[in-house]
Amino acid sequence: MRRLAPVLREDGVELDLISLVRTILAACKDISFRVGQAELAGVLGSTLDENIQGETQKKLDVLSNQLLKDMLLESGFVRAIASEEEDFVVEGEAGGRFLVAFDPLDGSSNIDINSITGTIFSILPIPDNKPEGEPITEIDFLQPGRNQVASGYIMYGASTVLALTTGKGVKLYTLDKTHGSFLLTNENVSIPEETQEFAINASNQHKWQSPMQRYISDLLDGKNGVRGKSFNMRWVACMVGDVHRILCRGGIFTYPAHTDNDAQPNKLRLLYEANPMGWLIEQAGGLVSNGEQNILDIQPTELHQRVPVILGSKQEVQVCLDYHN
Repeated sequence: MRRLAPVLREDGVELDLISLVRTILAACKDISFRVGQAELAGVLGSTLDENIQGETQKKLDVLSNQLLKDMLLESGFVRAIASEEEDFVVEGEAGGRFLVAFDPLDGSSNIDINSITGTIFSILPIPDNKPEGEPITEIDFLQPGRNQVASGYIMYGASTVLALTTGKGVKLYTLDKTHGSFLLTNENVSIPEETQEFAINASNQHKWQSPMQRYISDLLDGKNGVRGKSFNMRWVACMVGDVHRILCRGGIFTYPAHTDNDAQPNKLRLLYEANPMGWLIEQAGGLVSNGEQNILDIQPTELHQRVPVILGSKQEVQVCLDYHN
C-alpha cells in the first residue's frame, strides 16, 4: 500500500500543499489518540463555554481546535485559519500561501458515547487581488467552494480514515497505527447513482418545509408507495460518518431548513462543512445542492454562514430536488 505524499505527487499536487495536508494529518493523529483515550485522558464532557454558534463546547472540541490551530499557524504554509470554534479569522505566517477553514471535531454529541466523530477541512488559495502585505480578513475566506484546492475529512471510528480530494477524484487512506502513516486503501471512490438509503434527522420532521415533508413521506411509504421500492434510514448524528457511508456505498444525506426559526433556519456551515463535503461528493460522482443551486457555486456572505444541504447519489438527489422545484 502506498503512502499519502507519493500519491499526491503522482497527481501533480505542489509540494507546499502536500506539506500542508501532512500538517493537518499530524494534528489529526493527535486528535485520534485523544479520542481513543477518552475518559482515560479526562477529555470527555462539556466546558462551561459556548462557541460563536451559541453551542456548548465539549472539552474535545476545544482541545481539537487548539491542536489544529497551533500546528497550522506554525507550519509556515498557512496565512490564516477560520474555525467553527473561533469568532474571527486568526492570522498565521506572512509568507503562507493558503487559507484553511475547518470544523475541528464534527459530531460532538457522539463524543461521550464512544461513537463516530471527525475533522473536516477546506484549503483555499489567497485571492489573486489581495494586495501584498495587507492583513487577511473575513472577506478573503468568502470564496465559492469551486475555489478549493483541497478538501477532506478524517473520521475517528473503529479505524481512523482520511477522505481527500485535490480535484482529481476522491481517495481514501487508513491510518496504520503501527508506524503512524496514512496508507491508500481506495484510490478511486465512486458513488453509485441509485440508492435505497437515506440519512436525515427524523426528529425534526415537524420543522421541515413541505417539499422535504413530501419527499421523505414517499420514501417511508416503501414499495407500495409512489417510489415503488423500500428505503432504509441511517443516521449517525455526525456528518463525517454519514458522508463516509455515502462514499462507500451510496445514499442521500440531507439537513434541510427548519421553519421554526426564521432568524437561523439552517444547521450546517457553508465554509466548514458544506463546501468541503460537497466537493468530495461531486468529485466522487455524486450531486450536492441547497435545494436551489449547487452548493459549490454559492458566493458566501458571512464567515459562519449556514445553508441547507442535500447530497449523495446523483439520481436520488435529483429526485429530491424535483420535489423542491
